[in-house]
Amino acid sequence: MSSTTTKLLAALAAAPLVLALAACAPGAAGEEASDDVVTIGVVGKSDPQWPAFEQAAADAGITVELVDFADYTQPNPALTEGELDLNQFQHIVYLADYNVSADEDLTPIGATAIYPLGLYSTKYDSVKDIQAGDTVAVPDDPSNLARALLVLQSAGLIELDGGGSIFSTVADIDEAKSKVKVTPLEASLTATSLPDVAAAIINNDFVEDAGLTFADAIAKDDPSDPNALPYVNIFAARAEDKDDATYRKLVEIFQTDPEVQAGLLESSGGTAVALTTPVSELEESLATVEADTKAQG
Repeated sequence: MSSTTTKLLAALAAAPLVLALAACAPGAAGEEASDDVVTIGVVGKSDPQWPAFEQAAADAGITVELVDFADYTQPNPALTEGELDLNQFQHIVYLADYNVSADEDLTPIGATAIYPLGLYSTKYDSVKDIQAGDTVAVPDDPSNLARALLVLQSAGLIELDGGGSIFSTVADIDEAKSKVKVTPLEASLTATSLPDVAAAIINNDFVEDAGLTFADAIAKDDPSDPNALPYVNIFAARAEDKDDATYRKLVEIFQTDPEVQAGLLESSGGTAVALTTPVSELEESLATVEADTKAQG
């Protein structure tokens, strides 16, 4: 997750958001929506790709209203309830987990980018300097938790039973073979925990807010790995709106506008790998992860 791969059980006591949302009547398949105002939920409205996106959309005759959320737990319920037309903040694994747990059918309508997930520390300059018994903080929502654990395993800090998977939890850590202790926290809080822990996995949306740069990461995963498809970030819509022509046009604008793409790279510190993955592949990946998630339950 914007990253943007770039928040399920919230430890953050965020005040309820008052959303002044303009209604948007969804168009039928292949038709324009009857209202050109499209509300899109994001986490990090100030990121430089979004002003460029709003302007590019306006140039195409579409007014975009961005709704900023404090953490990852809020945009999917808001989309489900019709308070938003689209959201763009999550990867496929996160969406699958939401759909299964909430019994919903939100669906991807376009890819944006994949982001490496990084391990950061204000105490150590290298992973090898982390001491046995130290504590490392990770995001606590299931999709990002599993990915974070895989990063820690790749860095040699923990060992997961069976080698780990996108469903790994802290219960899968082989403590006898692991160097560090792992503490799950709400995703927006892992960065603020840095003074109290040896290191933390920090989602891209919160890196710069914590006064860090992406270059500060002392370990990260590889977004070019073919197995990384479930971590592609996407625009999501309600299933009945997946063929809306206006929404598909907005995806195209995001993927092709030079200023939007430049802003995406800027906001990720040059780490984002922009993608135009076919929607059919995104849908197939979502279906697979949802099926696997249900089997895990």
